[in-house]
Amino acid sequence: MPKKIKRFLPLLLILLIMATLYFSGVYRYFSFESLKAYHLDLQRFLLEHPILVPILYIFIYIAATALSIPGAIFLTLLGGYLFPQPLCTIYVVFSATCGATLIFLIARTALGDPLRKKAGPFLKKMRGGFEKNAASYMLFLRFVPLFPFWLVNIAPAFFGVPLRTFIWTTFVGIAPASFVFTLAGGGLEKIFASDQPFSIQTIFNTQMKIALTLLGVLSLIPILIKKWRRSDA
Repeated sequence: MPKKIKRFLPLLLILLIMATLYFSGVYRYFSFESLKAYHLDLQRFLLEHPILVPILYIFIYIAATALSIPGAIFLTLLGGYLFPQPLCTIYVVFSATCGATLIFLIARTALGDPLRKKAGPFLKKMRGGFEKNAASYMLFLRFVPLFPFWLVNIAPAFFGVPLRTFIWTTFVGIAPASFVFTLAGGGLEKIFASDQPFSIQTIFNTQMKIALTLLGVLSLIPILIKKWRRSDA
């Protein structure tokens, strides 16, 4: 098999699985309604299999992230519901980082090199910015919820972001929001018992958005300092 075709096989496999899951409707089970309907069964299963459940949870979260399946927030809430702090946050951050790294590597292998070779001036300029300030840019993209998670997993592959930088900035950048959502997941038991309505907006409110945006702005300070020193020189 030609080397060029082999390079695209992982990406084609990912796309095939994504299409299968989408048309089968499996992703619809990743919802608050499903958790509410089966939460007692999940708790019972966790008591019977205290070691197996965390392993299954991590595996499912990695797969869901790598396949960009809608429902990451649901899985994060589920982690907070099933496991105590800080384990649930660790499980979420670790799993999301692993899944993001997988799709990053696949995108870089299949599309990164060809795209860079055919890159126009605009893409080359963006790539230069990422290469000089990769950590700050990545932290900003992770902290500030302006772009879809899957897009921030793939785009750095086109801009030459080093693997090590991608991994640690993803791990650090998603930790604050993961902690908040797992905390919210830990309070779902009371919501189920009282039959209160639940909305993601109650968690991801204006205050949280402002806090994450401020974190993103702080991550850009090194870039601003570099530019200030350059202009002052």
